[in-house]
Amino acid sequence: MTFSLVVRDGERFGIAASSSSPAVAARVVHLRPGVGAATSQNITDPTLGTHLLDGLAEHGDAERALAGVTGARQHEKTIAYRQLTVLGRSGPGFAHSGPHTLGTYAAVAVDGAVAAGNMLSGEHIPQVLVDAYAAATGELEERLIAAMKAAVAAGGEEGPVHSAGLAVVADVGWRVTDLRVDWADDPVDRLGDLLDVWLPQRDDYVRRGLDPAAAPSYGVPGDR
Repeated sequence: MTFSLVVRDGERFGIAASSSSPAVAARVVHLRPGVGAATSQNITDPTLGTHLLDGLAEHGDAERALAGVTGARQHEKTIAYRQLTVLGRSGPGFAHSGPHTLGTYAAVAVDGAVAAGNMLSGEHIPQVLVDAYAAATGELEERLIAAMKAAVAAGGEEGPVHSAGLAVVADVGWRVTDLRVDWADDPVDRLGDLLDVWLPQRDDYVRRGLDPAAAPSYGVPGDR
């Protein structure tokens, strides 16, 4: 019920995901600044994303982090139902799709990126995500949106998607971008619209966090 793309761009990590279920990004997206990125999808156990990032934080090896989760005794009865991806500070991403992954599923891992999905319209969708991201230009967030739009145009999921999310971490201790559309008929397009609003202000919000006295204000009450 989900397809996702995890990427590394210098010191930044980003994830975009979409699903027929509501609020996909709340469960699937896992990021840690300076460490890496991971997704836990298909009958999702969000704790697995945390475990993958803990492994990366400990030793920095994405393949080892994935093996540590998939081979852990406490997960032996459930790991067959999980689809996971993980990407560290160097090298390719890695993916696991258990034999009980739903519908048509596939994954593609390359240097600096990994894409995966289940209940897909076809096994080609992860490759579409990776190729469209590589061909896109602009900010990391814009390239992620371009990849998601290409995947939807190529067939996306077996049925309609209803939620989408995009998040990026950089060199500060929080997500510099964290956007979600939790229920809509066209969530990827609406996510792109949100990004158009957010992106011109993104760096100003980072500066506000680091040096509020020197940061620009937009004249909006509350958290500015």
